[in-house]
Amino acid sequence: MHDIKAIRENPAAFDAAMARRNVLPLSAGLMALDEERRQAVAQLQVLQAGRNALAKRIGEAKRARQDTAALEAEGAALRGKMEALEAEVPRLEALLRETLAAVPNVMDEAVPNGRDEADNREIKRHGTIREFGFAPQQHFEIGEKLGMMDFAAAAKLAGSRFTVLRGGLARLERALGQFMIDLHVTEHGYTETMVPLLVNDAAAFGTGQLPKFREDLFQTTDGRWLIPTAEVSLTNLVAGEILPAAQLPVRVTALTPCFRSEAGSAGRDVRGMLRQHQFTKVELVSIVPPEASEAEHERMAACAEAVLEKLELPYRRMLLCAGDTGFSAAKTYDLEVWLPGQEMYREISSCSNTRAFQARRMNARYREADGKAPGFVHTLNGSGVAVGRALIAVLENYQNEDGSVTIPAVLRSYMGGLERLVG
Repeated sequence: MHDIKAIRENPAAFDAAMARRNVLPLSAGLMALDEERRQAVAQLQVLQAGRNALAKRIGEAKRARQDTAALEAEGAALRGKMEALEAEVPRLEALLRETLAAVPNVMDEAVPNGRDEADNREIKRHGTIREFGFAPQQHFEIGEKLGMMDFAAAAKLAGSRFTVLRGGLARLERALGQFMIDLHVTEHGYTETMVPLLVNDAAAFGTGQLPKFREDLFQTTDGRWLIPTAEVSLTNLVAGEILPAAQLPVRVTALTPCFRSEAGSAGRDVRGMLRQHQFTKVELVSIVPPEASEAEHERMAACAEAVLEKLELPYRRMLLCAGDTGFSAAKTYDLEVWLPGQEMYREISSCSNTRAFQARRMNARYREADGKAPGFVHTLNGSGVAVGRALIAVLENYQNEDGSVTIPAVLRSYMGGLERLVG
């Protein structure tokens, strides 16, 4: 959400920032709408002052036993004009809010120009890609041969883009989630949090899912929304709050199911578990003062990288270009893990700094100890990491020629000491 005052102060800079997202100039239309609103408010205030003065004159005339018919007629005309403006001002204010709510965040200057993922910039690589003495298989081939990954059963229950995991593979996914949440709590200082999987309109609006991404969400019959990520629930914990500066930073994490209709991914990754309507993810959320958000973004990305490093999975960090940066984000790092079955890197985590964009939408603020007027916090979110995609990466990177899968050393205590999955 944007501050219309800031747009009025520098409309050219705002339009230039939107142009990087291939958004047509907006400042003139926004300022015209805001000016119409301001004029309506000013007119209403003038009429209110006139009404008050007229009421005083009518009172004085009555006390002097003078005829007040003309004054009362004037008062009736004033009331009619006021009623019209009392309806018009809220309409214009709502229209301005709705228009601003559809405008994406201004991106950080460090975000490179570009149209899509092909223009993202590689920041670093970590780990050594394993050389196999055989042709590595994709995760769904491995899982099905183990007899522990069943897409047909899932389709019978729910349709496409769902998966049934059984036995050791189901336990391995659970182990991955537990390992990640333990790591972020014990080593990275996040507070484990259990949150609702259903949220209201206000929460979905606060983090930017509504109204733009309505079609990507699942809605229940009572109007609530299934969370596409625990970012929605975790970030909205501070909605409407004024936090003492001493309480910042707030760092919270949750391991939850997530639900996405994936309306825009038809035809992509049809086979396997890469794009699912239901998946499990560990989410990281930070609430910080503005001056700390850039350092917190680096810290968050490093926390997600630690998961991959402890699993000994090769990955790279990408800085997303302007055309690939999400609606609410000012700057985003994607972590991409190497999948030998596909012979390519695929996204496994996305860490974004939204600055004050979400905070304005949910009115989340903080106050310094000196008691000055509160300011908006900065919010950050990241995957720490997507559990299903981590499972895919483990299956492909730890596969053996005989069809078995070696359990990463860091997960064996979660697996009761098991060292391999065997069909």
